[in-house]
Amino acid sequence: MTVRIGVLGCADIARRRALPAIRRVPEAELVVVAARELAKARAFAAEFGCAAAEGYQSVLDRPDIDAVYIPLPTGLHHTWIERALAAGKHVLVEKPLTTRLVDTAAVLTQARSRGLVLMDNLTFLRHGVHHFVRRMVAAGEIGELRMVSGVFGFPPLPAGDIRYRPELGGGALLDLGVYPLGAARFFLPEEPEVVAATLREDPDRGVDVSGAALLCTPDGRTAQIAFGFEHSYRCEYQLWGSAGRIVVDRAYTPPPAWHPVVRVERQDETRELTFPAEDQFVNTMREFVRAVTAGQPAEEVTAIRARARLLDEVRDRARVLRAPVTCQGPGGRLDAAGARD
Repeated sequence: MTVRIGVLGCADIARRRALPAIRRVPEAELVVVAARELAKARAFAAEFGCAAAEGYQSVLDRPDIDAVYIPLPTGLHHTWIERALAAGKHVLVEKPLTTRLVDTAAVLTQARSRGLVLMDNLTFLRHGVHHFVRRMVAAGEIGELRMVSGVFGFPPLPAGDIRYRPELGGGALLDLGVYPLGAARFFLPEEPEVVAATLREDPDRGVDVSGAALLCTPDGRTAQIAFGFEHSYRCEYQLWGSAGRIVVDRAYTPPPAWHPVVRVERQDETRELTFPAEDQFVNTMREFVRAVTAGQPAEEVTAIRARARLLDEVRDRARVLRAPVTCQGPGGRLDAAGARD
């Protein structure tokens, strides 16, 4: 069976990673790309040899579409997931699934009631290196796992970036925090709970630009995460055990040709393991197509719901700090009054 896919939106992530991944999966067929403006859809579709459509609903109305991929801003996910499921389409949507647990739970229930697949595109969890690392931990490579730590951050975005727009579901928590939260849940043996958090909010834009959280499992293992749009680049997780530590850099968004390196540190010994390159977007697309044709594993639905719960807990339990308005001066950072730090 070939799964015929339509795309709602012309996001950069779709062009760079997702649509090339669709074309690399033999059981998937890219049929149409839609945008609000037909000219944009045509330009986008010309790159990938598919049809173009004006308006997202026009794709949902087509009988020759089995599934849709939704790379729209997070704040639009809930509406278009609901409409796609109502139209009888399977859905793969960019992470996170929606902005709130209540909305995520609602669309998961809707998908189950209609016998449809609903997945988020948190692709790093489908990269083989992380499954290998989890097997290493289970085999006792670092003794008993005590703590997971994860960070994902990069320098400020361009001023007009949609991730600075609260009405579109902007903010660092939804864009970046979901990665280390996902890593914490992936490696901890029991479901973690957020026990403390901070969010640093830009008062002009009304979105969080950075944050951190402490998580704990019922058996006392912990996770520490940090994320933000105002940092030098870091993208890693560390697993700290009773007898050693595992470090994985470029963990969440490696390019397809990247060969992951896993550093294992034990007392008086450090070694590095290099793994073959994988395209985690292709892996995810294969898994989505397999779920459409053979059924979605129950644990996938459980994982989506659990990650949504953690995002809500960070927001609900965070101490919100107001970020000062700053700019970069020739001799250092200046605050809004012109004082140099």
